[in-house]
Amino acid sequence: MSAQQSTGPAQAQAVTAPAVSAASAEAPAAAETPLTKLTARLAEVTQKAGYNEMWGVELSPSSHAPTQVILLKFLRANNNDVAAAEKQLASALEWRKKMQPTKLVTEAFDGKKFGDLGFVTVHKDAAGNETVITWNIYGAVKDNKATFGNVEEFIRWRAALMELGVQKLRLREIKEPLAEDAQDTYQMLQVHDYLSVSFFRMDPAVKAASKQTIETFSMAYPELLAHKYFVNVPAIMGWMFGVMKLFLAPTTLRKFHPMASGATLSTELKSISSSLPKEYGGQGPSVKEGETLKLITQESKTAETKVETAAAAVAAPAVAPVETKPVEPAAAKPAAVKAKSSVPDPPVADEAIKDDSQVRAAPGETGNKEATT
Repeated sequence: MSAQQSTGPAQAQAVTAPAVSAASAEAPAAAETPLTKLTARLAEVTQKAGYNEMWGVELSPSSHAPTQVILLKFLRANNNDVAAAEKQLASALEWRKKMQPTKLVTEAFDGKKFGDLGFVTVHKDAAGNETVITWNIYGAVKDNKATFGNVEEFIRWRAALMELGVQKLRLREIKEPLAEDAQDTYQMLQVHDYLSVSFFRMDPAVKAASKQTIETFSMAYPELLAHKYFVNVPAIMGWMFGVMKLFLAPTTLRKFHPMASGATLSTELKSISSSLPKEYGGQGPSVKEGETLKLITQESKTAETKVETAAAAVAAPAVAPVETKPVEPAAAKPAAVKAKSSVPDPPVADEAIKDDSQVRAAPGETGNKEATT
């Protein structure tokens, strides 16, 4: 009996010991993924760039769903290479800090250069899912030198149009992050229409603008396009696709679809074909009725200048005329009784009149100054 009593506590201790050990052990750390690694680097990246806005979203190193979706786009554009994604993210932040593209959406652009060149439309399928499309109608270019000659101005306009489309994706409203292997549903379509375009083959201004745009947008807007359709494409434009191959990943190039006719676009986008613009095989309103950027024409510039000038004139404080009092002629002193003298009296009245004429000229001068002002 004493033996049993002596062994009892030992058995109990042996049974309970593993439970104590398990409770004190730390849970295994979650496996790191490219997304968690890039997220861990985000604070340093944004601090170094001095900027943390991307596509209307304030980036956060926490489990912020919109931020996670954006970081995943940069990773996918770089085949999950964290270092390459971080480098591209830093470049995009620096570019946005300099360009301020979200403000460009409200900027007015020259209507003579960019009128009817860009639109944004939103289409719903039978299930209510939205598809955002940005349209670049290059056949509407009237003067290729004016439109493409200033590359920086052209990129500003293109960035503004792109930002207008990005706004329709409503990235700030994302509630749940995407799984790292899930399909990205936060993308848009883009259509480039080259109907009646004949100057793209040799024009150096167009080539320079196209090359710079491809370089900039592949860096600043990765994985925002689900597909890109080049419609009404003439055969001579093969050089453009050659340029694209130099800067874009093969996975991105697979999203590009050159098409000889714009009317066949509806066959590619069957789920929204009925609402597509009629120019592209749909039954919807013309693409020109889509949303576009603010444009200003020469006539509106002149009218705006006149309005600003008139407003400035109204706002300017009125200059009060300087009041002057005419100098009264000195009263003639009563003649003193004196002996006759050959020295005449001083011409007091004449001097007073002379001074008065000088003073009376002052209001005229003051009036002229006021009118000039």
